[in-house]
Amino acid sequence: MAGTTMIFLIATIAIVFGVVSSMFNRFIEFKRESQQENDQNRHLTKEIQALKQRIEVLEQIVTDESYNVKQQFKNL
Repeated sequence: MAGTTMIFLIATIAIVFGVVSSMFNRFIEFKRESQQENDQNRHLTKEIQALKQRIEVLEQIVTDESYNVKQQFKNL
C-alpha cells in the first residue's frame, strides 16, 4: 500500500468514526429528552385527572337542590 493511500484510508476512517460518534451522541440525547417528556406527560395527565375530579365535585355541589335553597336564603 502506498503512503498516500494509507493516509487517505486513515483520514476516511477518522471521518467515518467522527460521524458515527456524533450520530450516537445525538441518539443518546434524544432518548434522554424523550424520557423527560414522558415523565412530564405522566405528571400532567395525573394533574388533569385530579382537576376533572374536582370539577365533577363542584358540578355536583352547584346542581344540588340544597345549594339552590341556600342561595335563595342568601338573596333574602
